[in-house]
Amino acid sequence: MRKVILYIASSLDGYIARTSGEVDWLFTDDDYGYSKFFATIDTVLMGRLTYEQVLSFGDYPYTGTQGFVFSKTPQSDSSNLVEFINRDPAAFIGELKQQPGKSIWLVGDAGLIQSCFEQIDEFILSIHPIILGEGILLFLPPLSQADLKLQHCQTFDSGLVQLTYSR
Repeated sequence: MRKVILYIASSLDGYIARTSGEVDWLFTDDDYGYSKFFATIDTVLMGRLTYEQVLSFGDYPYTGTQGFVFSKTPQSDSSNLVEFINRDPAAFIGELKQQPGKSIWLVGDAGLIQSCFEQIDEFILSIHPIILGEGILLFLPPLSQADLKLQHCQTFDSGLVQLTYSR
C-alpha cells in the first residue's frame, strides 16, 4: 500500500504561511532534502488555494507527477497539470493509497490536512527558526490524537530542523 507523506515547512510557532498566504519567510538557500524526497513520490495532493499560490510562483514545479486539487466548487485545468476533485478528501485518498505507485505527497493546505489527517502515514516537517506570531496554522483543531515515532532528525547550518515522524 502506498503511503501519504505530509512534507511541509512551518515556522517555529506552527504557521505554514502568513495570514495573507505569503511564504516569503521560507529558506530557499538550500535543497534541504527536497530533491531526494521528490524522487520518492509520483502523486501530489493540494487544496485549491495552495494550487493557485503554486502557480503564482512561475512554472508548475510538480511536472511528471499526477496532481489532484481538492476544491468545493467544480473547476477544470486547461493545462492538464492536475485534476480537480470535489469529493471527501479522506475517502478519495484512501482509494488512492490502494492503487500501485510511489508515495503520495500531501502538499497542503491546512484545511485539507485537517480533513484527511487520519490518512497521513508520515510527517516530514521542516521547522524554520522564525516566529511569525500569526498566520495560517499547520494543524487546525479539532484533530484526533496521533502518537508518532521519530524516524529522523536533521539540522542545517541555517538553523532549520527537519523532523520525520511516522504513525
